[in-house]
Amino acid sequence: MRELAGRARQWAAEGRAGVLARPLTERGFGPRRPADALLIDADGRCHGTLYRGAFDRRLADEAAALTASGHGARVCAVFVHDDEVRQARLTCGGQAEILLQPLSAVPARWWELLAEGADAALLTRLDATRTDAVSTVADASSEDPAAAQAHALLHRHRAGRELLPAGDGAVLIETCPAVPHLVIVGAGELADLLQAQARLLDWHATATEDLPRARELLAARPAAACLIVLSHDPGVDVPVLHDALTIGVPYVGALGSRHTQERRTSALLAAGLDGERLRDIHGPIGLDLGARTPAETALAICAEVLGVLAERQP
Repeated sequence: MRELAGRARQWAAEGRAGVLARPLTERGFGPRRPADALLIDADGRCHGTLYRGAFDRRLADEAAALTASGHGARVCAVFVHDDEVRQARLTCGGQAEILLQPLSAVPARWWELLAEGADAALLTRLDATRTDAVSTVADASSEDPAAAQAHALLHRHRAGRELLPAGDGAVLIETCPAVPHLVIVGAGELADLLQAQARLLDWHATATEDLPRARELLAARPAAACLIVLSHDPGVDVPVLHDALTIGVPYVGALGSRHTQERRTSALLAAGLDGERLRDIHGPIGLDLGARTPAETALAICAEVLGVLAERQP
């Protein structure tokens, strides 16, 4: 969904019509990106990705029918099995209900938040007939159960969709958490491999040996920043660890021997941080996968970051 933000904002600025398509319910298909969606223009062209394009033609036709009907939404069922699975290069067959909604009915703020790379949650309320849908950006201060659920999901830093029953209809909750940003303090082969691994995960990553730059990156988006300290320079590693722990970034990890970790701990305690806060530092860094090479170490570190963001690791 996030990759569609620029195009959606451009179409809105130009007054162009379009339809947003995304799953309400789904079963099967194998591993997939939970925030995938399509934008369909007035000429039936599809932008984005959904089930590797297996249903693009069908969804374009449904989008045209929605525009002609004047309804606020349309839901269509799609399925793929047997030879069609191989043709679409899907892992396995499946079936889904796809919600199609006029682009004009999606709040501009949703696309703004996605373009900024920030946390974003969209609540779409469907009537019982599923021919009307009203979307709003979830307000963190709202007492609405759907909004509360949306922000609980964002707290876990994972994108996804949930369909909840609500009165005479249902609420589709869509969450796009801020894109994780690896702030790598240090240089060399491991820093390069961490950036390469981050690209595979569609994360952001910046490597720097400059303390002011590292501090700037942490402060810019603390909810998305994940600090990885490779530097062993006391004038760099201690201050940047202090900053990350103070502002509460979701992941803090530091590479180094036991002696290096002890030196950092002593310096951070002397700087006023308590022992409870220091337990948030992951060191030795990375999951214990038996990594030996720099590439394996980069994988182990990113796996640990993923587990922490998903609250699957202590």
